[in-house]
Amino acid sequence: MSVRTRWLQLLLLLCCARKTLTENETRGFIGLEIGNGVRVNAHVEAVLKSPLTTVLLPVVYIIVFVVGLPANALAIWVFLFRTKKRHPSSIYMANLALADLMFVIWVPLKIAYHFNNNNWIYGDGLCKVLVAFFYSNMYCSIAFIACISVQRYWAVVDPLAHRQKSNCVAVLVSITIWVVVWVISIPLYLCDQEVSLPDLNIQTCHDITKPSQIRMAAGYFLTMGTFGFVVPTVVCVMSYVLMLVALRNSMAEPSLAQKRQKAVVLIVTVLVMFLVCFAPSNIMLLVHYTLLLNESANNLYGFYIITLCLASLNSCLDPFVYYFISEDFRDHVKNTFLCRSERTVERMRVSFSALKYSKKNSTYTSSNTNTQSTDL
Repeated sequence: MSVRTRWLQLLLLLCCARKTLTENETRGFIGLEIGNGVRVNAHVEAVLKSPLTTVLLPVVYIIVFVVGLPANALAIWVFLFRTKKRHPSSIYMANLALADLMFVIWVPLKIAYHFNNNNWIYGDGLCKVLVAFFYSNMYCSIAFIACISVQRYWAVVDPLAHRQKSNCVAVLVSITIWVVVWVISIPLYLCDQEVSLPDLNIQTCHDITKPSQIRMAAGYFLTMGTFGFVVPTVVCVMSYVLMLVALRNSMAEPSLAQKRQKAVVLIVTVLVMFLVCFAPSNIMLLVHYTLLLNESANNLYGFYIITLCLASLNSCLDPFVYYFISEDFRDHVKNTFLCRSERTVERMRVSFSALKYSKKNSTYTSSNTNTQSTDL
């Protein structure tokens, strides 16, 4: 064999090796395991160092924290200390506020992480807790939104049966959701969430998946995405569509037309908000881990973290869509800020009712007197 032939074979071997290495390095944000960490491709490095993750994402998370923390805390306060008559929908909404609040209280760690150039300095244990709380409370929120949609459907379609429903069922369903979601989150504590990138001299938290943990991570998140998002989404869409059909059939009644129109606007708003916040992140999650399992090229890292940030906006929007639209809730908030006790509020309500009745009675008496004078 000539020297030229040997050089040609060596060249072909190097080309094949380079191609294989490139394919291994372009599978999304997995990377290539080395002795002291993971080596990622240029695309992932560019995303980790870009203003997208070091400026835009923490700014959005700051907005989520500043708005979501007081809004959800206020919602829980009103439910616990200001609401006397509780029904299944209010129980689900209180649990939704609790899930959103537990999601929001961990957001400062993500803000610090992204502002620190995606460098996690708090240890692997706290990183696992952050990831578990992040996903668990997101899927709890989705589950409780599905419960609220079903409850509203029964309230529209069969109001009498809705009033007879016991709160015990709502409490039992809520406890079941919390237990199931938190048990399912256990695998998140078993995986390495903190990964070292020696080339960038940083420690990432949940941004990089080790090749040795691909199958476990993909199987877990595909399952969570299917049962935690797809199934509740089908329930929500079907409930709201059936509600719209029922409301459209009753639009002919003039006395209820205005209320029905407001209900339709609210239903469309809730459905759009749900799909805009949760659909992109969960669809990207399913696509990403499907590509990982198939060992396909995957450069969707930037899109995925943007959509995940978009999902967090739901935590600060929920209170305004589910609570502040209620006149009773707004009254409770107003009385809370004015430091009015329940006894004071009840006295004011009784006084207002008595004054209103007195005016009606006075008007009726005056009208009756005028009628008698005319007859005379």
